[in-house]
Amino acid sequence: MSTPVDLVARQKARVFYTWSAQNAAVPLEIIDGQGARFTTADGARWWDLGSMTWNASLGHGHPRMREALAAAASQGLLSYPTSVFPAKARAGELLAEVTPDGLTKSFLCLSGAEANENAVKMARLVTGRKKIVARTRSYHGATLAMLSLSGDPRREAFEPGLPGVARFGDPYCFRCPFGKRPDSCAHECAEDLETTLLREGPETVAAVIAEGIVGANGVFVPPPGYWKKLRALCDKHGVLLIADEVLSGFGRTGRWFAVDHDGVTPDLMTMAKALTGGYAPGGAVIVSDRVARHFDDAVLSCGLTSYAHPLVCAAIVAAIETYRDDGLVERAAALGQRLRSRLTALALAHPKIADVRGLGLLWAFELCAPGSKEPLPAPALAKLAATLRRHHLHMHKRDNLLYFAPPLVISEVELEEAVAALGRALSEGLS
Repeated sequence: MSTPVDLVARQKARVFYTWSAQNAAVPLEIIDGQGARFTTADGARWWDLGSMTWNASLGHGHPRMREALAAAASQGLLSYPTSVFPAKARAGELLAEVTPDGLTKSFLCLSGAEANENAVKMARLVTGRKKIVARTRSYHGATLAMLSLSGDPRREAFEPGLPGVARFGDPYCFRCPFGKRPDSCAHECAEDLETTLLREGPETVAAVIAEGIVGANGVFVPPPGYWKKLRALCDKHGVLLIADEVLSGFGRTGRWFAVDHDGVTPDLMTMAKALTGGYAPGGAVIVSDRVARHFDDAVLSCGLTSYAHPLVCAAIVAAIETYRDDGLVERAAALGQRLRSRLTALALAHPKIADVRGLGLLWAFELCAPGSKEPLPAPALAKLAATLRRHHLHMHKRDNLLYFAPPLVISEVELEEAVAALGRALSEGLS
């Protein structure tokens, strides 16, 4: 029987790790898990405070997901993208029920990047225009086109990418690009969209795409009314609005979707990650009736072999029904209020935490030199990463940012224990 070391060596020899220099990767062999914790091959129990890759919102070993996928797999059903079967129809019905009013029909795919790719293609097909407006700091996926659409430094290695991309400013309140403070903010970040549209020519722009709440680039929570202003500007200039809810959707922010905080309905909304609770690769684009009707007779030139796969559809149905039946969206909102005070207290206790921000169960710490906005240097961040690992805390780290996003199923007691464990790790790692 192979030892964990044997398995790591075998895998490294034949399989690439993502987003990593191969010799720098530090893999974990996860052998079991329950709820907000998982166990590795060495017997260590970890807190999953990153929901794996922000997708495991139902936690580990969820019985309803295991049963649903086992039942679907036992059918051995093969399909092609236009096949008809009950789970596929039910997935579309459920998505129409939980998304903002006015979104009616879904295109099912396999990931968030693909959902965004298909949303952009749909917008171009519906409008006959080519340009897409995105934000300065954003992340819409790792395909070539979506990386170039993202306002993310990781795109630089692949430039030039998708042509026809224009940008507008971010709701990055801690480092407001317009020099404002919360008490002086007049939604200049949203108004910058109109500046961009007028500069580009709105008649050339197919759509504006923005994350409901910026996720991987820093958890930027927009001020109240921000999304209403984006909606109004897109309507004013006849441009479609795409909300990327891949990371912020399905209860993560204490509402079904982040745009729900402003009561806004986009023209197209993209989803993935928690769409299946992380138990299968799944993505979706749900669109307004206007967009859907365009393709009644016009060809929808989108699709890949495994889209709307039976196992994916079964996972979508089980996940959405679980979020709804177990009241997990409402729980995330309540836990988020509790978490706000706990994380704020951690920030006050550690001068290197310059800002803490978030909603529901999606939070970020911004780490800076004490008393400044100068990002912590790489050696200090490496020390913190190593400390978190020793304390068996799975958390996402990016530049000078540390993210806190546990599964929605975490209990109040577990949340307190996890925050306490994080506090101990921060005291050691930020010393």
